[in-house]
Amino acid sequence: MITLNRRNFLVTIPIALTACSAGADELLSREAENPASSSALPLMVVYKTPTCGCCGDWIDHLRGEGFGVRVHDVADTTPMAQRLGVPNTMRSCHTAEIDGYAIEGHVPAREIHRLLTERPEAAGLAVPGMPLGSPGMEMGDRRDAYAVLLFDRSGRIENYAQYPAS
Repeated sequence: MITLNRRNFLVTIPIALTACSAGADELLSREAENPASSSALPLMVVYKTPTCGCCGDWIDHLRGEGFGVRVHDVADTTPMAQRLGVPNTMRSCHTAEIDGYAIEGHVPAREIHRLLTERPEAAGLAVPGMPLGSPGMEMGDRRDAYAVLLFDRSGRIENYAQYPAS
């Protein structure tokens, strides 16, 4: 049983307000699948189109790696990617934001954990396109080689991690 003291009450107010917002039932049920994630890591907010199945698979990958995820289905992710400074050449099918960083495309959770630990001066990470074998794009045994790229708002792009083909 939880005792309602001042601290618990103040924590409850934002939760209650969230529950009143659109889509709260889905958010609460998804966060309940991984309750430790919401306190261990910052919440990741993902913007995707409603019909994208691989985006859902990527979100499942993140949740399996301890991330709490809030999902927003939108008609077009371009405005969010532009707001977060994602270069057009690095675009993919979904855009996410975590702790001030943009995450574009099928970036492995391992690299997001590393980003949050190292905290480089950057706008975010991207896996351009939709390479087979990247998280959410697993289709059989085929795995294309791909790079996870670190980018900043001035246009600087560097290789952050490399994943080989198999």
